[in-house]
Amino acid sequence: MKPKTSDISTVVIINKNQQHTKSLQIKTKHLNRLKHYAWSIAAVVLVLGGLVFYLHHKSAAQEAENLQLQAQIAKLKGSMPVAKAEVSTQGTAQSYIQSIEVKLKTINEYLRRRGLKGFAVKGTGGSGNNEAAKLPDTEAYSLYDDYLKHLTSTIAFTPMGYPRISSFTSFFGYRSDPFNSEHAEFHPGIDFQGHRGDEVKCTASGKVVFAGWAGGYGNCIRIKHINDLETLYGHLSKIEVKVGQQVTVGDNIGKVGSTGHSTGTHLHYEVRKNGKPINPVNFLTLNK
Repeated sequence: MKPKTSDISTVVIINKNQQHTKSLQIKTKHLNRLKHYAWSIAAVVLVLGGLVFYLHHKSAAQEAENLQLQAQIAKLKGSMPVAKAEVSTQGTAQSYIQSIEVKLKTINEYLRRRGLKGFAVKGTGGSGNNEAAKLPDTEAYSLYDDYLKHLTSTIAFTPMGYPRISSFTSFFGYRSDPFNSEHAEFHPGIDFQGHRGDEVKCTASGKVVFAGWAGGYGNCIRIKHINDLETLYGHLSKIEVKVGQQVTVGDNIGKVGSTGHSTGTHLHYEVRKNGKPINPVNFLTLNK
């Protein structure tokens, strides 16, 4: 079926010197829709421009957050105390062993300052009671090797560091109630800034004892560790572990969200000892 003459329009293209002309036949409905086509193209250009602006803004915000985090880490590093004593090595096995003991005692002191039970050093020998001097070098090395393995395992199961690398938005202790500024409330943990879907990592190896909805905490995970310690991760948008699951320090256990009693997207993090919340800031670095 041939289109009607009225359905087709002829467009004449005239050269500047008017020596050559060219004609095109276009369906009239396309000419009538030319304005709509122009608006559509303009809308696409506007959307693409907005997307470029958004990505540029997000990149700048992430760069600013990284700079803030680097400054925070530098401040934490600068606050680390210098070890009081270092046994100078004299090229003998015994001097190396005694140097190791000094480092162990320093780590022990750091842990005690953080409210953790210290590691027993009695029976490991060294400069304190000179027992290591009575042992052959091979036995002394073996003794310290076993002890360091135990120490490594214990540290792995003790909450340390950040569940996510970001700035703090709220600290442990009493604060103004974000839902009612006229009242104060006790905040049992610290809050980390984040975006919905950001990964949350466990700060120590342990066993998941709760994974689900927990009232004001929203989607919540609790992990049990050694020394009657427990960590809690609240307001999650997604839970990626199950009750009874064994997790290893650094594992991804969930996603940042704003579920439960929350005013915005963030991660709520708690450290508990014998069921009572203690200040998680004391567990962020060894020098606390």
